[in-house]
Amino acid sequence: MFDFRFHHLGGREYCRVAYDEPAHWLHLTWSGVATTPDSHHVATELLRYLPAGRVHYLLNDNSRVLGPWLDSVDWLQHIWVPQAGQLGLCYVAHVLQPHTEDDLGLLLEHNLFGDKFELQFFTSLEDAECWLRECQHAVPC
Repeated sequence: MFDFRFHHLGGREYCRVAYDEPAHWLHLTWSGVATTPDSHHVATELLRYLPAGRVHYLLNDNSRVLGPWLDSVDWLQHIWVPQAGQLGLCYVAHVLQPHTEDDLGLLLEHNLFGDKFELQFFTSLEDAECWLRECQHAVPC
């Protein structure tokens, strides 16, 4: 369906957004340093290209991110998540960047996205993919 790559002015790629046709999910792969404006830009562009009602599963891989990522949580909760939910997003598998398991506790404690879609956190890409496949077989959107 689509494959976009986002680059900093210097040319370094910080995010790839691709639709994995065989798996039927959107796959975001973040790498290096992605600033808050970078993440907002990608998320906003994503909303422009998501076909309404056709993408129900998202794999968000932060395993190669350097630096903080929690700066965008408030914006995601209030701006992006409601719009993504309206477009049909139902399940999000989020692969944490290494050594940020403590951040996971903060997010789980507040359940910021629970009323919009089901969100699960993982420390490995393989576990995240497995969970999304289980969601597809158990409760399709």
